[in-house]
Amino acid sequence: MTNARGRRGGPPADGRRTTGRVPRVHSTRPVRTGLRSNATSRPGQRRPGRRTARASTSAAVRRRPLVTGRAVLLGGLVLLLALTLAGPIRQYLAGRAELVRLAAEGRQLDQRAAELQRQLQRQGDPAYAEQQARARLTYVLPGDRLVIIGGDGAAEGDAGALPATVPSDPVPWYEGLLDSVRTADG
Repeated sequence: MTNARGRRGGPPADGRRTTGRVPRVHSTRPVRTGLRSNATSRPGQRRPGRRTARASTSAAVRRRPLVTGRAVLLGGLVLLLALTLAGPIRQYLAGRAELVRLAAEGRQLDQRAAELQRQLQRQGDPAYAEQQARARLTYVLPGDRLVIIGGDGAAEGDAGALPATVPSDPVPWYEGLLDSVRTADG
């Protein structure tokens, strides 16, 4: 049984350093050939003029890419999360605005209901009903004097006896209309 080190674990016969692993026999990728002028057909040989890994790291600092695959994946996931949550958040905010509007409308309706309740209690009072009947409907109690101011002057009378101001000869409505048009025409 032979390996790259030899039987006793000493340095290999060709002078190369080893990693302690068993060398691969089969490569997982096909070997490109003919790309360089000094390319060899054997994958295990060291190419002349090529720096070792230690020499290249000390000579020039290897720059990391600005955007890595993980950063792109993380950005995509954040964007997907934002797009997924945008609709429900918008609906939540619209629902809150609707609740605020409905609460304000409810307060206005409560104030209107309280005002109508006070008005109903006030109208149940007999003194208020009497005062409104006198002011709006010109009702008078017996013994009170009623004064009606008309176009020609004032007519005074007792509440029980109003002067009869019925015209002596009634005019049909259409003649009254034509008379008013003639008067307006001048």
